[in-house]
Amino acid sequence: MAADKTSAEVIIDGKVYTLSGYESEEYLQKVANYLNSKLSDFAKNEGWIKLNTDYRNILMQINIADDFFQAQKEAADLRDELAGKDKDLYSLKHELIATQMKLETTEKNLKTVRSENDESSKKIIRLETQLKTREEDAQRRGQI
Repeated sequence: MAADKTSAEVIIDGKVYTLSGYESEEYLQKVANYLNSKLSDFAKNEGWIKLNTDYRNILMQINIADDFFQAQKEAADLRDELAGKDKDLYSLKHELIATQMKLETTEKNLKTVRSENDESSKKIIRLETQLKTREEDAQRRGQI
């Protein structure tokens, strides 16, 4: 379903115009403000008034076309920058996953080493106990 058509009275170069379109009234006012800004910039140049209407209109159209192409270039540059950032983000996510996998492996290895360390500590205690018991037995035998 198509959007409703909007009409708005705007002032461009001191004249009232009715603009119609499928954009909001605020947008139509923004277009008029843009044109007035351009006209104001041109009016600051003293030679502007000396030009005939056709030449002024062509200069205005050239300027608007230039703004349009500059905006297109900026948009393309921003898209390229976004694509680069998306690529960087993908790489960082990949690196994060690889690092998480390494961390999990390291944690498993640490758990295994701790378990082996605990077993070794228990074995050392058992052996020390056996040694102490043998030494005590040997001392008792020597006393008898």
